[in-house]
Amino acid sequence: MESPAATFSLAYVVLAVCFVFPPNEFHLAGLTVQNLLGGWLGSEDAAFVQYHLRRGAATLLAHALLPLGYYAGMCFAAPEKQLCSFYQAPEGWRVFLLLAVLAPTIAGILIYYWSRNGWNNHPLVKTLSHYALPQSGWRAVASSINIEFRRIDKFATGAPGARVIVTDTWIMKVTTYCLHIAQQRDIFLTVVDSRQHELLPDSNMPAQFLTIRVASINPHVKPFTIRLNSTEYGELREKLHAPIRNAANVVIHQSLSDLFLETFTSLVETNQAYSVSSNQELDPCIGCMQTTANVKLLKNCQEPNEGECQQCYCRPMWCLTCMGKWFASRQDQQHPETWLSSRVPCPTCRAKFCILDVCVIR
Repeated sequence: MESPAATFSLAYVVLAVCFVFPPNEFHLAGLTVQNLLGGWLGSEDAAFVQYHLRRGAATLLAHALLPLGYYAGMCFAAPEKQLCSFYQAPEGWRVFLLLAVLAPTIAGILIYYWSRNGWNNHPLVKTLSHYALPQSGWRAVASSINIEFRRIDKFATGAPGARVIVTDTWIMKVTTYCLHIAQQRDIFLTVVDSRQHELLPDSNMPAQFLTIRVASINPHVKPFTIRLNSTEYGELREKLHAPIRNAANVVIHQSLSDLFLETFTSLVETNQAYSVSSNQELDPCIGCMQTTANVKLLKNCQEPNEGECQQCYCRPMWCLTCMGKWFASRQDQQHPETWLSSRVPCPTCRAKFCILDVCVIR
């Protein structure tokens, strides 16, 4: 049987990780710094820049207090260790306590330094100051950003801990502790990476995520990266004034059908292959007339007399790409999560088939 100390340790670590990287359930339950300290932080819509100055500082301090909270909980979970008395506690726990006290102390000193003179020492304020006119200060720049953020035509995407916001003048990235910001007229954008995800946990659909580096010609503005779904790439480009350079030579899929076609192809290539005799000549695909037909429909998902799928007796007449496009065109566009598990009729004989029944000709 597990000891109370081990049970508490496991529970505290899980809760601490979820508090630092809150999942959707924590956001819905209000167990985030933004919700717990909402009265002090104020409204993001009313004063976007000032809100994130306070939010970043509060988040840093709250996370720095987590080790001290663990020590305090262990005082009750493991009374035999005598953790309530510093001099009677084991040496390892005394070192841990010193570090647990040191972390929020350093965080508090840093936040106090940032907040002096109306947050003039904060890194974000220093960045905004470089955009201010000589006769004005950073608050004028912040006011301009606040006004643009309230407009409904801004581009915004991403999870709460990694949001990307693009207004008419600014491109911004909200992270756990920071707000990165750059002026559109001064930036260069470059696609530096692409990651494919065959299935997203929340939508059960494939996705392509792009990493774009934002660099400013202003030497005082540090470069940063933004990450977004490729289906949002077109909307992002419409809001940007600067072109996006594709340094990684990434093929960007801007539609759901493009993403599905890539996943369809990868899944079919893992299916059982279909062999043709050496003297059998394959005709061009009747869908595109550009590629030789290279797929055959064979019922492999279940036994011949079981399930909804039917045996197709058509000779090979389609290429893999056109078959994938046909499969996608027959789907319910409002419910993409059902595409991979659905069945469609053969484009020529109308026999129903699923992805498991599509065989590549070898």
